[in-house]
Amino acid sequence: MSLKARISEDMKTAMRARETERLGTIRLLLAAIKQREVDERVELDDSAVLAVVEKLIKQRKDSIAQFQQAGRNDLADKELAEVEVLKVYMPAALSDDEVAAEVQQAVAATGAAGPQDMGKVMGVLKGKLAGRADMTAVSALVKAALAPK
Repeated sequence: MSLKARISEDMKTAMRARETERLGTIRLLLAAIKQREVDERVELDDSAVLAVVEKLIKQRKDSIAQFQQAGRNDLADKELAEVEVLKVYMPAALSDDEVAAEVQQAVAATGAAGPQDMGKVMGVLKGKLAGRADMTAVSALVKAALAPK
């Protein structure tokens, strides 16, 4: 079963169980997927659907930070609940040690020698780690690995 089909089935299950918060989040996800399909005039595969899920999670995390700064914990809690629903569709996350090992492998594989080679290393890692690691943290690790000693 494709990821998109699984999301649709989860929406039906949430409707039957009358889980309004979960249903709203899943509908929002399906709308984002449909919007991207209409914009690009293609049927999204699982990797493209994962990219949409990842983008929505990132948006929610940014909103949570802003709401907490403004003292709006009620809205931050709502966004946090949406993140939890969306995380179900992401593949298992890698541990910090696994991410560090992948960074070291990518640096060695590309022959990167300094900060100017960061783009090469990130290009290799983006395909391998997309959806399985926070790319902001990966970027910081790559920067540290390429920093002059």
